[in-house]
Amino acid sequence: MTASPTTATELPAGFRATVRRDTSFPHLTHAYTEVAAKVRDRGLLRRAYGFYGGVGAVLAAGFAGALAGFFLLGHSWFQLLIAGGLGVLLTQTAFLTHEAAHKQVLAGGKANDRLARVLACGVVGVSLSWWNTKHNRHHANPNKVGKDPDIDVDTISFLEEDAVKARGLQALITRRQGWLFFPLLTLEGLNLHRLGFQHLLGREKVEQRWTELGLIVLRFAAFWVPVFWFLPIGMAFAFVGVQVAVFGVYMGASFAPNHKGMPVIARDSKLDFFSKQVRTSRNVRGGWWATSLMGGLNYQVEHHLFPSMPRPHLAKARLLVREQCRALDVPYTETSLFRSYAIVVRYLNEVGLAARDPFECHVVARFRRV
Repeated sequence: MTASPTTATELPAGFRATVRRDTSFPHLTHAYTEVAAKVRDRGLLRRAYGFYGGVGAVLAAGFAGALAGFFLLGHSWFQLLIAGGLGVLLTQTAFLTHEAAHKQVLAGGKANDRLARVLACGVVGVSLSWWNTKHNRHHANPNKVGKDPDIDVDTISFLEEDAVKARGLQALITRRQGWLFFPLLTLEGLNLHRLGFQHLLGREKVEQRWTELGLIVLRFAAFWVPVFWFLPIGMAFAFVGVQVAVFGVYMGASFAPNHKGMPVIARDSKLDFFSKQVRTSRNVRGGWWATSLMGGLNYQVEHHLFPSMPRPHLAKARLLVREQCRALDVPYTETSLFRSYAIVVRYLNEVGLAARDPFECHVVARFRRV
């Protein structure tokens, strides 16, 4: 059963309601173990070495082609096309990094960790230890207030309680944050690099701190020194700006549809694993092209239920999860990519209303909501 976005926001007790509360959902303690047994029986957790070998080969060929194009084009503004292509390649590498960090790619945990660290720090330029710390907390408690760092305020407010605290320039942005969301993503690439460095240079204990710092420094030297050495200074800055902007927009546009605008779980709520993961996640329709475009993040429900499942098996797992949701009358949310963006923009605008001027005419504010 595919729930519409409206149906999917009918919430059980324990969720912070944005539409209404539904206090009668079935006892789901064994829901996950039942569907997990079916997944194991069908071998959907087995490694997919051939698939990931192919992905690695395509990415390597893409980087080689970008490098060749960079030197062949010379002092031409067509270099900005190479910069945009690099932004796409780096995002696709980030998808592969995400999968290695979840132990989806290789057989051993340490081998996956090594691969993820090389890709994250040495290619993408983001700290793996920072990403793991943040992302593991998100997987444990998606959309739960005080537990999920992905709904913490960071320029954008995802909760009304954060939006209402916004002041000055922050408030100005928050009141229009839905419309500003995608333009702001052009800065998300810089933000990811900044947060990684901030984590590695902090005082808390960090696993593989110096290894990651060394890889990131080498990565920036390898990526940016040739650009500023080979291109005129203005063109070099434009090249870096386009590359970082495309990377940020592509990353944000791939991760945003997953949970934004889905039910938010109250701080003191305790829910079973199956309900928590399914009700807070949104899938994106599109089959193989959506999987290629989003690196498997389009199967967000299945990814949250089975984080170590390789990308090629998620589509088959979807059929089993939908069947379980239908049997237990649990909303399973799936929509188109552009519809998901509309939902995210609308949700952020609704949250942003909490940051409006308290002295603003309430009649004007009411018409703005329409």
